[in-house]
Amino acid sequence: MHKKIKPFLFFPVLALSACASKQDLLVVEDNVRKLKTESETIKTQSAVSYSDVQQVRDDVSRLQGSIEEISHNNRQTFGRLGMEDSLLVHKVDELELRLQKIEQSIASAKQENLSSSPPLPSVPLTDAALLSDGEEKLNKKSYPAARESFTLLLQRKPASALADEAQFYVAESYFGEKWYEKAILEYQVVISKYTKSSKRPAALYKQALSFELTGDAVNAKARYRDLVNIYPASSQAALARKKLQ
Repeated sequence: MHKKIKPFLFFPVLALSACASKQDLLVVEDNVRKLKTESETIKTQSAVSYSDVQQVRDDVSRLQGSIEEISHNNRQTFGRLGMEDSLLVHKVDELELRLQKIEQSIASAKQENLSSSPPLPSVPLTDAALLSDGEEKLNKKSYPAARESFTLLLQRKPASALADEAQFYVAESYFGEKWYEKAILEYQVVISKYTKSSKRPAALYKQALSFELTGDAVNAKARYRDLVNIYPASSQAALARKKLQ
């Protein structure tokens, strides 16, 4: 016969089982709390990292915008300067073509009158005498006669130390006649050919003034600025600054 197992024998086993389950539950709850804490920490760090990344992106966007704005401004500036240079070259080329036709007509008219004109008086041949003779006629507003003396000096004495002055006064004779287009070209010879001439600041100023008198404000301002930049201490630069104000 089987003996009956007494119920009180199960009590220790049940008590041990209940204690073990409770301890496991506490461990699980502690692990859950740790996981929640770590999760919150990770979320906080992620939020900070995302904020930093977004800040970097915003800074990059602002820098790109500034670079694009600077590039746009540079393109506009270079385009404007290129346009001014193009206008000046085109203007000079146009003036040269017009003046070539006029000079051809004048040369033809002079040739026709040579046979009927009385012989001209002898002209002094020294460069100083030619320059002085031309200046005297220029002061009397005898512009064509003055040009003949200056031109003769340039033809016979092209290497003369007075050649730059003779060229400047040729331009002055056309300016005196209010033939500003021709004066612009003659002043340009002084500016381009006689770079160390004492007449160069005056040539820059008078060329700018000639542009202004023909209604070409763009090239006039460009020449006034050149004068101020290259010869800032000259008396002509002081006049140019007043023009640019």
